[in-house]
Amino acid sequence: MDSIKIWLIHPNQKMCQAFQTRFAGLPEVRVLQTCFEDLEPHDCFVTAANSFGIMTAGIDAAVVRYFGEELMQKVQFRIMNNYLGEQPVGSAFLVETNHPSIPYVCHAPTMRVPGGIDGTDKVYMATWGALLAIYQHNQNNQRQIETVAFPAFGAGFGGVPYAEVARQMAAAYDHFLNPPHRLDWDWVARRQKSICYDGNRQVVRG
Repeated sequence: MDSIKIWLIHPNQKMCQAFQTRFAGLPEVRVLQTCFEDLEPHDCFVTAANSFGIMTAGIDAAVVRYFGEELMQKVQFRIMNNYLGEQPVGSAFLVETNHPSIPYVCHAPTMRVPGGIDGTDKVYMATWGALLAIYQHNQNNQRQIETVAFPAFGAGFGGVPYAEVARQMAAAYDHFLNPPHRLDWDWVARRQKSICYDGNRQVVRG
């Protein structure tokens, strides 16, 4: 699988420390204690979204301020046209920004509407969806995405503890790097445990 570089960003030092701990040993990862507006140029920014593309709060609002209202209009048209008005958590898509510093934004909902998602696997699902969207883009386009910046999914409105945000995002990236060569229930059980358990402690409930 072609490699991509992952940037993990957050202004809070404790969140960055959680990223460093949970992503230790995974390749091509850079943790940056910064805000979206201060990032260096990169290929794609993944925005922690809601299912309706209403980008008026949190990191979404910062993205719209940077790229302009047209970006939100593009996102909402895609949601209406492709998802009949509601994009499922776990899906993601890319939109072009026409901005030379960050040519793509990936819209990856972590929640249907703003609210708590602690105790769920939605951080994992959103991260996985974003990674798949980028992978599929790279399979089908000459203009490759090589560097992707992620915020801390679920750490704001979602109310997910920093360590759990980092754990689920790292699990998704690890699974992305290590796709299966066959599918059976033993493999499924191992993957499910890696998503739902932190060591021997279950942290994701059905």
